[in-house]
Amino acid sequence: MKKYGIVCLSILLAACGQQTEQTEGTKHDEDGHGHHGAPTAEVDSTTLTYNDETHFKNVIQLTTGGDNAEAYFGFDSKTVVFQRTNPDEGIECDRIFYGVLPETKEDNFTYKLVSTGTGRTTCSYLMPDGKHFIYSSTHLGGKECPPVPDRAEHGNKYVWPIYDSYDIFIADLNGKIVKQLTNTPGYDAEPVISPKGDKILFTSTRNGDLDLYTMNMDGTDVKQITHELGYDGGAWFSPDGSKIVWRASRPKTPEDVKEYKDLLNQGLVQPTNMEVFIANADGSDVKQVTSLGQANWAPNWMPDGKRIIFASNHEYERGFPFNLYIINADGTGLEKISHDGGFDAFPMFSPDGKRIMFSSNRNNHGTRETNVFIADWVE
Repeated sequence: MKKYGIVCLSILLAACGQQTEQTEGTKHDEDGHGHHGAPTAEVDSTTLTYNDETHFKNVIQLTTGGDNAEAYFGFDSKTVVFQRTNPDEGIECDRIFYGVLPETKEDNFTYKLVSTGTGRTTCSYLMPDGKHFIYSSTHLGGKECPPVPDRAEHGNKYVWPIYDSYDIFIADLNGKIVKQLTNTPGYDAEPVISPKGDKILFTSTRNGDLDLYTMNMDGTDVKQITHELGYDGGAWFSPDGSKIVWRASRPKTPEDVKEYKDLLNQGLVQPTNMEVFIANADGSDVKQVTSLGQANWAPNWMPDGKRIIFASNHEYERGFPFNLYIINADGTGLEKISHDGGFDAFPMFSPDGKRIMFSSNRNNHGTRETNVFIADWVE
């Protein structure tokens, strides 16, 4: 659920995606991806940008059809893994795909399935060797897609499932699993790898709450690094590996705490109030970056390691659109950088800092498709 987290309002959490539901004109994955209908403004079909999007140049739409999100660069800045759901192709819930990125619009983007083709998957990341990837999957809990919660049973509130059958695996680019990294009861998902290639950062419920943990690349030396009550997830290392950024809920009132705990006991979370936090890579010196209200999630570091890019719906009382924003690590200098009328989220910069990849409802011709886009970055 990394990412609001496919999963992802597949929107709020860096969650990772699954089957979808519709509400208020917006389609949301239970893992946090928000998928919306036709935007309020018309995107330029030539540039795939809106008038105010000055940071995007040479935009390429990588996917077409279905829901595509949580697309992340490999260490070489040339490859990608992403999640895809498309019932028209028999992909009933998120599966992981791998491809080599095009340099120009004239180049073809082809991709192949690299997860098992069973269960539900989320939050993939290429390994430093360029030959393997890490991802989360429920396939050991069953071959079918796990069921989506019935919101009517929860007062029609927007909730995400935290499937306890999620574990973290390493596989090669032919889909063969070479190692299972987690094997504890409960949810283990949302893994990312340090730029140094020495640590994995992930979210787990092994302590009864949703907290961040680190482990070595072989799954050893697991350490809990967040400790406050609430959903800590969708975390990323800074470009030099010294810091982390993530999104978190922080229930404070007795009523909110009770609701959070009751839902978590049912394997659910309500990701509608989240803010962005940063800390040192070991979890020390925690600082809250945003205090905007509503859902601020899918944060990532800018190439300079001094600013954060994230998705948010804080400007909109109805809860959408979601757009991308940049903010300094000290919480100053907020800048809106994307303007789709539905959904922009899951931003990631290439390791060389030259390109940005994100998911968006733009150019979906009034459908509910979410696709992956890549662009040159202009400061």
